[in-house]
Amino acid sequence: MVDGCMPPPSVPRARCGAQSRSGEAAGSGRYPRTMSETHLSRDAYERLQAELEDLTTRGRVDIARAIETARELGDLKENADYHAAREDQGRMEARIRQLQSLVDNAVIVDVTEASDTVTTGSVVALRYEGDEDTDRYLVGSIEERRSDMAVVSPASPLGQALLGHREGDVVEYQAPGGNLKVEIVDIEV
Repeated sequence: MVDGCMPPPSVPRARCGAQSRSGEAAGSGRYPRTMSETHLSRDAYERLQAELEDLTTRGRVDIARAIETARELGDLKENADYHAAREDQGRMEARIRQLQSLVDNAVIVDVTEASDTVTTGSVVALRYEGDEDTDRYLVGSIEERRSDMAVVSPASPLGQALLGHREGDVVEYQAPGGNLKVEIVDIEV
């Protein structure tokens, strides 16, 4: 999946009225913009905000305690606990930056409205040309992922080809191995 590209102009862009932790409007937060707009359901947006809040409060306190405890063990050069805690801190801070960027650049999409065309948030059943089986995909951000199906970014070649099409349509897209044709067998919300 390729995420982080601007969605095609055919995708509605109703910007959410989210605010950053500092109270600033979305997109003007204290972190630089590193990603383009990400289309998220309200549930995913709220889940990401809760994760961000948890990491910036409880997570940072827990890491600080772990680092302090490890420092008390002695020589920092040979202290594996200290180095592990610092690595955990680095991973957590990277996730905080990623979440902040996602939240700041989020576009909330209404996935409850039934649509007869593929939109962001749709679950589609696809049949590739020459194949009898169907595969189910969620068209949206990787942050929307569900355990039972793969995710296709609306900005990916397949995602762009699917958007706006109806059940029964056959779409063609450019894949690394050449052009592929896929039939839209079913669309769910």
